[in-house]
Amino acid sequence: MVTSRRTQRAIGVAILVLSVGGRVALALHYGPNPPLDQGDYSYSQLAWRPATGHGYSFDRPWYPFTPANTPTAHWSFLYTAADRQIPVFSSLANTTSPQQQSQSAVLRRVNAPSNVPGEEAAIFWFGRVTPTQNAVDVRVSYQEAFLYVRIAAMDRRLWFDTAPSPEDLTAWDAATLYLDTTGNIGPAPGPDSYRFEAQLSTTPSREGYQAAYQGSGAGWVTAALPFTSTTDWAGNSPNDATDDRGWAPKFLIPYAALGLSGPPAEGALWGMAVVLHDRDDAQGTPIADQVWPETMQSEQPATWGQLRFGMPGYSPPPVSKAGEVTIRQGLDGATVMDADVGGSSSCGSPAAPDFFPSWGDLNWAGKSFVNVQNLGAIGDWPCFSRYYVTFPLDALPAGRAILSATLTLHLSGGAGQGLTPGPLPSLIQVLTVDGGWAESSVTWNNAPLARENVSATWVYPVDSSPPSPGIPYHWDVSSAAAEAYASGTPLYLALYESDWAFHSGKYFHASDVGPATAEGRPTLTVAWGYALPWLEKTAAPTSGAQHDPIAYTLNFVGNGQTLILTDTLPAGVGTPGDFVVEGSSVLPVYESACHCLTWRDSPTLGQEVSIHYTAHIATGGREALWNTALLTNARGESSRATALVLAHPLRVYLPLILRRS
Repeated sequence: MVTSRRTQRAIGVAILVLSVGGRVALALHYGPNPPLDQGDYSYSQLAWRPATGHGYSFDRPWYPFTPANTPTAHWSFLYTAADRQIPVFSSLANTTSPQQQSQSAVLRRVNAPSNVPGEEAAIFWFGRVTPTQNAVDVRVSYQEAFLYVRIAAMDRRLWFDTAPSPEDLTAWDAATLYLDTTGNIGPAPGPDSYRFEAQLSTTPSREGYQAAYQGSGAGWVTAALPFTSTTDWAGNSPNDATDDRGWAPKFLIPYAALGLSGPPAEGALWGMAVVLHDRDDAQGTPIADQVWPETMQSEQPATWGQLRFGMPGYSPPPVSKAGEVTIRQGLDGATVMDADVGGSSSCGSPAAPDFFPSWGDLNWAGKSFVNVQNLGAIGDWPCFSRYYVTFPLDALPAGRAILSATLTLHLSGGAGQGLTPGPLPSLIQVLTVDGGWAESSVTWNNAPLARENVSATWVYPVDSSPPSPGIPYHWDVSSAAAEAYASGTPLYLALYESDWAFHSGKYFHASDVGPATAEGRPTLTVAWGYALPWLEKTAAPTSGAQHDPIAYTLNFVGNGQTLILTDTLPAGVGTPGDFVVEGSSVLPVYESACHCLTWRDSPTLGQEVSIHYTAHIATGGREALWNTALLTNARGESSRATALVLAHPLRVYLPLILRRS
């Protein structure tokens, strides 16, 4: 159908008026608080993924039509650049506050086990024990129908509102749990961000003592989200001027309240943060909140920590074992620093009977044994004891691959020996922590926070002290050791537990135990192999016609071993030439029988090697020309890389519209 220029102009004006008018009408209707559209939210969250250290993908299926861990180019060309960060996001990442930058450098994560009782839940900690500050243990697990979070607070004075209102729930002793089902990403709470508040109370009914909120894209709005909270307390009595011991709120968050039909898949990552609010008198004298992670901002999910569903494993690189290193205090000159903090084996008796003024600053340097202990009764927190140990990794040769790492402690006794009923087994967890502590000064109040829980082992009680060197127990710390080795730091660990029962303390020989029991000192055993260099291959341009030249480049880093490179060319590419090698004096050789290049040399550890050559497209038909290269060591272990060139691809051209003057 042919239309006149006047008709075309009228149609164009009508489209313009409708589109602009519709936008203006929506703006007038919603004012300054428009609802956050799912598409807008997807773009917002995607913008924050690379800015917070992720790639151009999501860790779960995402709107619209995006599988997990898949580039989002099919709906967002502006946010995707061949799986590489583009300059706009480099500048975006640099606009974050110093606190956010610090959080990105020290990511705190809790790996939650599934379908376990509270004494087997994952645990982490934060805060300080003083007359006006509270220390906190947090237990986390997930069941088939709900998420379990229990917060145990060491609190000297307990106060709650006898006539609670949602507006000031957190002006009293209360706790807030933050969750984001899309991860710890985003500059503001979105529709997948949730906030749950629970205030202390002494009555079975929780009506008025809890509240829920959901993100709006700009902040928080109240939401009718069903969840369960309970609170326990210990001490004299709340709402008076007599010292108490503490309290423990518990949250059960049904997945249905978060719009989910069941628990997330194992490995899913959520954003999570915890805040403990404190009140110590009737007047409400201001007391700073205790928060986890330490740089969290309630309005910025990107500053929160991570909640992972399930325990992560470790996949060692596909290389053979070439050596093993044993690290122990005094062995080959190694210094393995360790200490326990908290109540140690005496329930903090030097700080009795008031505990709050000095317990958090007790130091137990020089002890020949250490204690790991926790209890479900919050009033018994003076008996809590956590253990720290640091292993230097400089005995490991440089440039190697970590195959496994095992922590071994020797049990020397425990709390409650000879009592009836006696102590129960304990699931003792090992966690990575920050460094910067010293045995002579480390205390509960200044000891580093956990970065991530990585392993757990059941430890069984004994009726009497076992003979030297004690009973060995082992923890798999392979992932933690590999991470520390790659970053060039010692391995910083802590051991703690979520035990519920009394007399749960387990005693282990420390690095300070005498020479006669040296074998019982904390020990790290690391198996290593020769790291296989990562191979990278590129082709430019990535499409062309017959006789067009293609420039191929192979990049890798030497590891001190003999390496063999085989680069097999597709049939649609001609004989290669113009060889240039950087980082090696050996040129590749073309072998016509296999239509491949071969190269063999032994570049030194850390030597960067680049091999460049040119080949021309030989095929006259439309074809995908896949090129695969293989880098192999003397043991036959290999890494591979591929490059794709499209010969005579189909092309789509957009019309060029010129305005007639």
